Amino acid sequence: MKKLATLALAGLMAAGPAMADLVFPSLSYRTGPYAAGGIPFADGYADYFTLLNQRDGGIGGVMTSVPECETAYNTERGVECYEATRGEGALVYQPLSTGITYQLIPRVTADGIPLHTMGYGRTSAANGDVFEWVFNYPANYWDGASVIINYLLDQNEGSLDGQKIVLLYHNSAYGREPIRTLEILSEQLGFELVQLAVDHPGQEQGNQWLTIRRERPDYVIMWGWGVMNQVAVQEAANIRFPMDHFIGNWWAGAEHDVIPAGDGADGYLALNMNVLGDLPVFAEIQQHVIDAGLAAGDGSNLGSVLYTRGMYAAMLAAEAARTAQEIHGVAQIDAAMMRDGMEALSITDERMAELGMPGVGPAFDVTCGNHGGPGMGRIQQWDASAQEWVTLTDFIAPDDSVTQPLIEEDSAAFAAENGIEPRGCTE
Repeated sequence: MKKLATLALAGLMAAGPAMADLVFPSLSYRTGPYAAGGIPFADGYADYFTLLNQRDGGIGGVMTSVPECETAYNTERGVECYEATRGEGALVYQPLSTGITYQLIPRVTADGIPLHTMGYGRTSAANGDVFEWVFNYPANYWDGASVIINYLLDQNEGSLDGQKIVLLYHNSAYGREPIRTLEILSEQLGFELVQLAVDHPGQEQGNQWLTIRRERPDYVIMWGWGVMNQVAVQEAANIRFPMDHFIGNWWAGAEHDVIPAGDGADGYLALNMNVLGDLPVFAEIQQHVIDAGLAAGDGSNLGSVLYTRGMYAAMLAAEAARTAQEIHGVAQIDAAMMRDGMEALSITDERMAELGMPGVGPAFDVTCGNHGGPGMGRIQQWDASAQEWVTLTDFIAPDDSVTQPLIEEDSAAFAAENGIEPRGCTE
């Protein structure tokens, strides 16, 4: 059925007039203390759309464009970039910033433009009944916190009772997101939670690591980003904290977070929402994009953790656009149609394999009520001698009995504060 719809759509487009590009703005940051993470993600995001243009002639016969606007991870600049690009036919925004996301949620809702914040942003946006225009599939922060605790439970024969866990977090909306989940889990599971904030940009952490050395926790969980991660890994190495008891979230587990610490980073753990390894699609990007001189960067980030995640985000956007084209029977979709495609998105193992990225993430379906996906994550470990990440687990599921009530509570509060009538989603 899907092939027939695609062929029919192709015939419709062939007979029609020339169409404008499908526009996927990139609110990137290639400067400042967070550039080390922003650059590879932006490269992967742009390069995938370039691949679709060069190899396939775009999406459904319509070329794509990725106008890039530099935010420097600054909320005010991020809003300015949104205002500067939304009139260009923007189909979806991915700001890669929780602070910017919070500011854009009311704007995209009023403007009717989807917002996709995969693995970041406002966690309760997973409730599509309230957040009609916001999506955070395939996972959110509360999922990530629960997955990490589930992993630690597995490492401790099912019990964390009496153990001490430090949350070292970026002192921002981003870093504070997992606190409620971890507080509830600490009450349920009997571990002591110690919270240590690190102020922007994260270069000063001496006091926090003195506290960690004094507290002697069983584990340290890090919710960091940018230079904060590099400094934290080095500080941990300096006090000889056991690296296999130090675990970062999925924004604290890229190559640039650990390489500066050299051998001292060996054994450091991190969560990941996407697969590692040499995916077949990388050879196609090398051929059609990098070797053709069309790469967003210098090509050196190809295959890295965050390049892969940016590519993954682009793939999810492209597949939602295809779905929207099929739903509406037109190639030149608008933002409202794109939203429909995102809400009907189905990512299967077979489709990921067809796209040259088998198992890049878990298979999932988006629905009216569930804009958050399955919430799964994998644990990886840094091998300093090989200079590579090694995947330790398959995808681990979160504890929905903990995260779902939090999502319902927070989204209900948001709806009440903003006069939003839930849509009455049945699934």
